[in-house]
Amino acid sequence: MRRRPLPGTDLSLSVLGLGLWAMGGKYWGPPRPDEDAVATLQAAVDLGVNWFDTAPLYGEGHADTLLRRAFGPRLKDVIVATKVGVRWRGSRGHAESDLSPAHIVEDAEASLTRLGLETIPLLQVHWPCERGTPLAETLGALTTLQTQGKIQHFGLCNYGPEALAEARALAPIVSLQTPYSLLRRELEGPLLSAASGLGVLAYEPLCRGLLSGKYTGNPRFGDDDQRSWDERFQGHRLRHAQSLTAELGRIAARVGVPTSAVAIGWAIAQPGVTAVIAGARTPQQLRENVQADRVAASAKVVEVISRVASVLGGGFRGSIAPGGGRCEKSTQGREHRRSLGLVRPPRPCPPASSPPPPPPR
Repeated sequence: MRRRPLPGTDLSLSVLGLGLWAMGGKYWGPPRPDEDAVATLQAAVDLGVNWFDTAPLYGEGHADTLLRRAFGPRLKDVIVATKVGVRWRGSRGHAESDLSPAHIVEDAEASLTRLGLETIPLLQVHWPCERGTPLAETLGALTTLQTQGKIQHFGLCNYGPEALAEARALAPIVSLQTPYSLLRRELEGPLLSAASGLGVLAYEPLCRGLLSGKYTGNPRFGDDDQRSWDERFQGHRLRHAQSLTAELGRIAARVGVPTSAVAIGWAIAQPGVTAVIAGARTPQQLRENVQADRVAASAKVVEVISRVASVLGGGFRGSIAPGGGRCEKSTQGREHRRSLGLVRPPRPCPPASSPPPPPPR
């Protein structure tokens, strides 16, 4: 698999990185056996993937445990990109972003312990602050961790162009991790301009599986799966995604690759993108995804995909949560958690004529 340099670093990333959120076992339905995750992680290296995207949020640290189990002392030979800043609160495990210097240090050191590493190659702020910590203080804590050798490089995830520009003026950040797919294209425009010269790591290129070709009817998910309350899996947004995916499937058949590889390959090929993150829960899913590099290498195929997306209306081009030096607790972070599926939308009240629900048994 091809690799691209991460600007401002000595790291070179495979164009596809393996994301571990689903492997972590929370928000993605019934967990699969850990043995499947370990086999997938080990297969990734054989298939040319050299970096892995994890976070304390993913299974409340379980994803980190899987990485260490899969590679043991050899984990230092691959590139681990993890995140910092999420704090769990309440008995229900509700997550919010705490970017105070004390929590940044505590969270990073906990990750080092779980992973069994002496230094983290890339540490990124998971999402904007919800507790009013000035961005300068957060970045100061990350700079101190870098000086101490506990992290090699640091960046941001899920920040808008204004906050990204402010961060670049305050500290030597090297990356922006942001959602990007044929169905979600906020990256295009001011955000991409603000990220010029940084490594852009695009996540959700399959839009939580919508672009994989797997969901042709009306998918049903359990209450423990975030897709059960994700509006993209409902109504006209689902139908639009399925129309696009059907066309991607036709392209895939002509090229001789899985549908997922077409969607991921398009994202890899887009200007300004350094690498793309896609999850996989089995070695077979991963083998399908890595064929995206073949798609991305063909300018002709990428152009066909772009034309199809243009005809069908492309994807959402709204704005990432704008961010700022001092984030407000009540709005920006909460909206981002909702976009991640960590906050469920309120359930509608039943009509007045509806009979009362039966008493609990």
